Amino acid sequence: MRYSGFRVIAEALTGHKGWKPVWRDPVPQAEYDYIIIGGGGHGLATAYYLAKEFGQARIAVLEKGYLGGGNVGRNTTIIRSNYLLDGNEPFYEFSLKLWEGLEQDFNYNAMVSQRGIINLIHTDAQRDAFTRRANAMMLHGADAEMLSREQVRKLYPWLNFDNARFPIKGAIAQRRGGTVRHDAVAWGYARGADLRGVDLIQNCEVTGMRIVGGRILGVETSRGYIGAKKVGVAVAGSSSKVMAHAGMRLPIESHVLQAFVSEGLKPLIDGVMTFGAGHFYVSQSDKGGLVFGGDIDGYNSYAQRGNLPVIEDVAEGGMALMPAIGRVRLLRSWGGIMDMSMDGSPIIDKTPVEGLYFNGGWCYGGFKATPASGWCFAHLLAKDESHTTARAYRFDRFLKGLMIDEKGQGATPNLH
Repeated sequence: MRYSGFRVIAEALTGHKGWKPVWRDPVPQAEYDYIIIGGGGHGLATAYYLAKEFGQARIAVLEKGYLGGGNVGRNTTIIRSNYLLDGNEPFYEFSLKLWEGLEQDFNYNAMVSQRGIINLIHTDAQRDAFTRRANAMMLHGADAEMLSREQVRKLYPWLNFDNARFPIKGAIAQRRGGTVRHDAVAWGYARGADLRGVDLIQNCEVTGMRIVGGRILGVETSRGYIGAKKVGVAVAGSSSKVMAHAGMRLPIESHVLQAFVSEGLKPLIDGVMTFGAGHFYVSQSDKGGLVFGGDIDGYNSYAQRGNLPVIEDVAEGGMALMPAIGRVRLLRSWGGIMDMSMDGSPIIDKTPVEGLYFNGGWCYGGFKATPASGWCFAHLLAKDESHTTARAYRFDRFLKGLMIDEKGQGATPNLH
């Protein structure tokens, strides 16, 4: 079933009796060519591109809970490619280009909104750093624009431009950045993968890996043993727990990253804005709520909830940037488990176990990377070689001293 405006009209005239389930609920087969562990955005995107772009079949996605119940549904929905370093910028620009055609590609309304993103500048040194970043972005084919103080004032006249501590001196803008409905991304990829024969198996926790002679043969699950020729792991904050089944210790720590939404307000912010003098980022949802976040919680955790000091710190950042929101009520908060790598950049690579592949360490960049992560991981699984934009994301960069330490991405898991 393809979705369209004509289909919506036809169903409305016939009592909406023709809609079908978005995906099947299959029984696990005894063996697959490919098993993807993790039914979040990256795992579902990997399965989708494996089937669609690389022509592979007999694929299963194993999810211990329900599809989209992890970080893909627990974030602030921002997409962008405003990175500096050569190891990151081509990859995230590739991802942004995939976002731009995503809804037409998998025939699902993901509410991709390229409303733009600005990073505010508060010091002369910061202006120099952002100018360098803008130049790096443009060299890689991304869009970037330096805004003056008056241009920012025209966008958001209610900001406190003359704050003695944090005067606003301008901004770097990426007009193609924006937001996407996070849940719809998972649903769209799941539907697209299912239509191409991928088995999406929910409530199926991986409890072990069967490895013989240095090669993986399959996985033990809460629903029995399932054989596989190749296994890809894309489980975000649970990476260390799952890879421990293969006897691997990862250069990753798991931390909670909290997100928040306020009560509904009249239109205030039409794009995404980040505070240059503190870690605070904010946009406004279609329902009117301010959606915002800040730093990770400072301690290791596998819980999808955070602590009060970080709530206070994020609220302070919001107040420093926008004193006008002081009387706005916080509606709710939630947390996702971040897999924080030791240099703040991800890993997409083979492991020492033949047939076992890993995708993780996304830190703060996981949601915006979803399409490119899935494409590049599918490329690795299908061809046994890294995609051109993901060649820097190997395990051995830590051994060789080739870290991709991108400022503003979470270079140190404990301090950010």
